[in-house]
Amino acid sequence: MVNLLAAELLKLKRSRMLLLSLLGAAIAPIMVVLAFYINKHSEIHNEPADLAVLFYNTSMYTVLLIGVPLYTVVTAYLFNREYVENTLENLLTLPVGRTTLMLSKMLMLMLWILLLSLVAWVLTLLLGLLGGFGGLSGSLILHSLSAFVLAGLFLFALSTPVILITVMMKNYVPPIIFALSITLINVLAYNSEHRGLVPWTAAFDIAQGTLLPTYPAAVSYGIIAAMSVGGCIATLLYFRKVDVN
Repeated sequence: MVNLLAAELLKLKRSRMLLLSLLGAAIAPIMVVLAFYINKHSEIHNEPADLAVLFYNTSMYTVLLIGVPLYTVVTAYLFNREYVENTLENLLTLPVGRTTLMLSKMLMLMLWILLLSLVAWVLTLLLGLLGGFGGLSGSLILHSLSAFVLAGLFLFALSTPVILITVMMKNYVPPIIFALSITLINVLAYNSEHRGLVPWTAAFDIAQGTLLPTYPAAVSYGIIAAMSVGGCIATLLYFRKVDVN
């Protein structure tokens, strides 16, 4: 698996997708910090925001809005590239198991998502400091960083249905349609007391420690786990049996 992961990194090195994904990850922190900076210097005197507010809002927009379509594009690219380039059949002639190949790609996806999550966190911190926002402390750094990392891990876990759709359809369009549908659901569910039943909004609340008491926390964890594990098992079973010709 180490060799497969190294091969994925080499392929990624020659691709523009990494740069494009980094630019996508920068959208949320730039927009959030800019919006609060403009508000801070406007004539309307609202309560000034601090770094904690910036981190919360950046994470919210990343997890619920920008992250879902961005990470879906990354997932579709990572798992559809061999189909597009017609190299999967040749790759499987090597002494590489299908399960090992799929797991190595999942590991690569997890590292990629975590990288983008860290980029969003670092940019929020740097831009917030440059914008003169206060409230920096050691506890805030640890809490916000852990929240971004945990949210990234949840988004990776929830990417298994996207992987399944990509492997089954062998096309970029169905995963993107799925991502847009999930984004719309997130927007509608965010202000609802039942948002703990939606995996993505529940993941954000768990990462931030703001899970509503409407349902037991075990319900939200169970829904996320069921979607993640179910998607992973279905993907592995399907990929092991499907004809790649």
